[in-house]
Amino acid sequence: MSILTSFSRSFTGITANSRSVQPGWLFLAYPGAKSDGRNYIPQAIQAGAAAIAWEKDHFTWNENWQVSNAPVMNLKQQIGQIAAEFYHHPSSQLTMIGVTGTNGKTSVSQWIAQCLSSLGKKTAVLGTLGNGMLGNGFLKANTEAVNTTPDAILLQGMLADYVAQKADVAVMEVSSHGLDQGRVNGVEFGIAILTNLSRDHLDYHGTIEAYTDAKQKLFAWEGLSHAIVNVDDAFGKVLANLLKAQDKSCITYGLDADAAEINICGSDLKLHDAGLSMQVTTPQGIALLAAPVLGRFNAYNVLAVLSTLLVLEISLQDAVAAIAQIKPVPGRMQKFGGGELPLVIVDYAHTPDALENVLNTLREQTQGKLICVFGCGGERDAGKRPLMGSVAIKLADVVIVTSDNPR
Repeated sequence: MSILTSFSRSFTGITANSRSVQPGWLFLAYPGAKSDGRNYIPQAIQAGAAAIAWEKDHFTWNENWQVSNAPVMNLKQQIGQIAAEFYHHPSSQLTMIGVTGTNGKTSVSQWIAQCLSSLGKKTAVLGTLGNGMLGNGFLKANTEAVNTTPDAILLQGMLADYVAQKADVAVMEVSSHGLDQGRVNGVEFGIAILTNLSRDHLDYHGTIEAYTDAKQKLFAWEGLSHAIVNVDDAFGKVLANLLKAQDKSCITYGLDADAAEINICGSDLKLHDAGLSMQVTTPQGIALLAAPVLGRFNAYNVLAVLSTLLVLEISLQDAVAAIAQIKPVPGRMQKFGGGELPLVIVDYAHTPDALENVLNTLREQTQGKLICVFGCGGERDAGKRPLMGSVAIKLADVVIVTSDNPR
């Protein structure tokens, strides 16, 4: 019996935030990172909660609380499934694509959504830039993103809304935090994509091994049909070998033409001011792929997009045509000026690896002086700061260090 059916009534809403409770709602009370939701049970009852599901561990129910209730062990890890059941399992009615990795999640997610939308599939996208349906290549009816991956209840509600809007596909950035904290529990992913993995979020995970373990959870997801993996990345190569040893469907991509295991291979890469082009060799044949985006690392992002489209049984010809029309993502190698004016590039690079990729790309295409302005997030992984400084000094002519999200 599920937690919802254990109560002899239905609910008009569910929440883990006592301030959001409305009459007829189910309140889910459990310890969080900063506070314990069980301390707010009286406020939830006062607001009209119809029932309380509460974490059983180290807690005793107050007999003065006259409301239907259910003690639950490990409630936090079940929130996603509870929310999915409440919203009638919306992800089962969508093609769910999860994109994870240190760098490139936003670009890959947005470009997959743009391509699918241009090919006639109604597509929702969830991630750093916001959450909503795609229209004319950009988000519409946008919900601001507080986290890269929304909390479990909010996420299921969003997916239900996209189903109501007749969406065919949902493309979602899946962060290591979201995986570790169970925010995507209850989501039925069909396709999982790994862009790359390098140092990030060690303030949260503690070690690169713990960070790697969190990312890897997506590729062990129950019901996953296809994994799409960058095997030019060291972790990606290990992951692909692991998945193949488990006889799971793993589509690999990269630029290393000598690697026989690559399914989608780019070669003869050309970078220029208007974008990039390369030859791609795929199970469907060979084609010239061009995209109006800058940088070698974006060649990998474009290959991830192409791999996804082919997995979705879109023809190579249609996939290449759709990618040729993608629009640059705001804040991701975004161009300003140029021509007779200085060329200014704005990029989200916030890890040593990402900064090195950006500066290497710009160094290849810079005739004059390369000036780098960057900062590091306050009260976050301090260990990456000297690494980013070293990269900037090595690759730029002038380095200006400024604040970035002071906390």
